[in-house]
Amino acid sequence: MGKLKIKSGDTVRVIAGDHRGSEGKILKVFKDKNKAIVEGVNMVKKHMKPSAQNPQGGIVEKEASINISNLSLLTSNGETTKVGIRIEGDKKVRFAKKSNEVI
Repeated sequence: MGKLKIKSGDTVRVIAGDHRGSEGKILKVFKDKNKAIVEGVNMVKKHMKPSAQNPQGGIVEKEASINISNLSLLTSNGETTKVGIRIEGDKKVRFAKKSNEVI
């Protein structure tokens, strides 16, 4: 699988697929499946059975996971960029390759 370049909390843009162009914050990353859930992207309708938390049941809209290869990190000024890793002092930091800024 290799090391993932994105983490929860990063702002990303979808660069491929049905939701191309949409942006959002990463809510959760599934490292083993190489997928992530992005806020407000890839919404699906899920039929929920009545339960203690949801006594009514019904149809709920929630985010489905999207492959990490279809996501690109955004810099602070809204450009897509690749992620590099370098050592500054004794810390390993991620940086945007386009603008060279530390993420």
